[in-house]
Formats: sequence, structure tokens, C-alpha cells
Amino acid sequence: MPSPDLSVLIIDENRIRSSIIEDGLREAGHSRVAVIHDVNEVGRTIQATKPDVIVIDLENPKRDTLEHFFSLSRAIQRPIAMFVDRSDHGMIEKAVEAGVSAYVVDGLKKERVKPILDMAISRFNAFSRLTRELEQARSELEDRKLIEQAKGILMRTRNLSEADAYALLRSTAMNQNRRMVDIAQSLVTAADLLGP
Repeated sequence: MPSPDLSVLIIDENRIRSSIIEDGLREAGHSRVAVIHDVNEVGRTIQATKPDVIVIDLENPKRDTLEHFFSLSRAIQRPIAMFVDRSDHGMIEKAVEAGVSAYVVDGLKKERVKPILDMAISRFNAFSRLTRELEQARSELEDRKLIEQAKGILMRTRNLSEADAYALLRSTAMNQNRRMVDIAQSLVTAADLLGP
């Protein structure tokens, strides 16, 4: 369950609507809530306050405004809950692509703010975990490719079997107290420099 001690930034040009969100958050136990009404100050305020979560409320969003917030969402890497009064399928897809964690159409009610915020945080955390796992898998695959390439070089240049080439890479890494992939990278780089 997300902690109520999170700092929340509300971005809303409409003071009445922002007070609905703020009241909902404060009643749910969030005390660190900041509100900005000037969308031109968004970037500066985010840099200055470094909020844990951002809630954006757009009464009648223009396409340009939505695009601006979608690009902001990609850049800041924070959970974002966005309330809009109207939308279309294309905008919903763009919101998802941009990483908006909760995109709520015509649903601004005080009692809904906290559960939507909790869901946005949970979805953001799940998405971040998946992204990290994907990056780790990609990195491991690249490492394996590099080690295979280095083994191939050793097999050709030293006339070693695959097992012996692997053992040589491994023992060199252990003797130099380096990772095997770093030894493989050095070998591949040297082979590239020396040519065929």
C-alpha cells in the first residue's frame, strides 16, 4: 500500500477542481500536497519540488496540452494520474504510451482521488519493475553474445575447443578480478583493432 507521506503535486488551472483533488488527498492522510495553477510553471516546479506523484487535471484538454503533458510524463519517470473531462481512443493510447499510470475520463470525485492515486503508483511501480527486468534480460543477452564472440576468437586464433576457450576466459577474469564479459569485451575490441 502506498505511503501517505508521499509528496503529491497537483497541476490544475481550475482552482475549484484542484481543491476537490487536494481535499480528497488530505482526507486520505496525504499532508505533503502542492498545487500549481500555471501550466507554464510545471517543469520548473517539478524540478524544484521533486514530487513522488503528480496529479494532472485538465477540464477541456486541447491536443497540444495533452501532448505536452505526455512528453512530460516520459521525461520525469514518476507516477502520473491524469483526470480529463473528455478524450478519444487516440489520446488514451498516447497516454498509455507516454507512461501515464492512470488516465481517468470524466471521473473527478473527491472520494475517487485516493484509490486512483494508489492505483497509479502501483501501476507505475509494476511497469518500472518490468522495464528493469527487460533491460536486465537485454543486458544479459548482450553479455552472452559478447562472450560467444570472444570464445569464437579464441577458438580460431588459439585453436582451442569451445570448452577450453570458455575456461580461458573464465580463469583470466578470475585472475584479473574482473567480470568475464569485461574480458570478452577487451578481447573483441583488440581483435577488431588487429583486424582479420
